[in-house]
Amino acid sequence: MSKIGKAFENGKAFIAFITCGDPDLETTASAVRAAVENGADLIELGIPFSDPTAEGPVIQGANLRALQGGVTTDRIFAFVKELRRDVTVPMVFMTYANVVFSYGAERFIKTCQEIGIDGLILPDLPFEEKEEFLPLCRKYDVDLISLIAPTSENRIAMIAKEAEGFLYVVSSLGVTGTRSEIKTDLASIMEVVRRNTDIPCAIGFGISTPEQAKNMAALSDGAIVGSAIVKLLEKYGKEAPPYVGAYVKSMKDAIR
Repeated sequence: MSKIGKAFENGKAFIAFITCGDPDLETTASAVRAAVENGADLIELGIPFSDPTAEGPVIQGANLRALQGGVTTDRIFAFVKELRRDVTVPMVFMTYANVVFSYGAERFIKTCQEIGIDGLILPDLPFEEKEEFLPLCRKYDVDLISLIAPTSENRIAMIAKEAEGFLYVVSSLGVTGTRSEIKTDLASIMEVVRRNTDIPCAIGFGISTPEQAKNMAALSDGAIVGSAIVKLLEKYGKEAPPYVGAYVKSMKDAIR
């Protein structure tokens, strides 16, 4: 079983997304540890990219600040290696195909294995083109995590059948960002998913309140939150980690 499965062993999983290097990598490390100490079961680490097409303004802003602060993929690799000394929960990278491609796909994925990254989420990689990275991910034991969006419709079953690690179910159309309400018929999407795979599924995009997290976790195996956490880092900067910890605790308590 994939290491990512561990995140889902103790009831519903809370998955926290944090952009690496906003405001700096030291703060990112403290924020990750604060999230884990307060119940985050899996951490998604965003590798900044200059053109993050799936992201709304909050995470776009974090990407730009991190890049302006001089964050590079190599610095992030070194940072994760350091983080792995004491952080034992599964961790995955979320970035764009171009970041992996320009670094050298094999070198990138092999390094993931070496530093303890358990999976890779590439929101701009179409399901039909995943063969470009999948053999390398299998070779180095890094799960290539698939996304299912409300527009996936007749492809949902196909994507679910081949999913690895966990399945990332996108709650709403459009980009990441907090939403006041989530209107997608997620129950019917989840029904198709459940018929086609046993791997855990978590819902993300738009979740910011404990009530939303509870509702999404009721439908799936967990909730993914990014923009709401990134907003705290934007607001409090280097002072953000305790706020991140308190927020994660409130979300985890809601889905227990």
